[in-house]
Amino acid sequence: MDIMNNIAAGYGALKNAQVEQQYGISVQKKAMDVEELALQELQEMLPVGTPSPYGFDVRA
Repeated sequence: MDIMNNIAAGYGALKNAQVEQQYGISVQKKAMDVEELALQELQEMLPVGTPSPYGFDVRA
């Protein structure tokens, strides 16, 4: 019976690791979505088509 307990414990640990990994990926995706929205808002705030007063344009 000791082997069965060890197998069950190992399987439980594996499932916990998978859940933690999926949670981490979900959090990272959400952070990337928020960052993308912030970038879009920043781009909307920038003037479009106005020349730079410094004599050069800093757009890629």
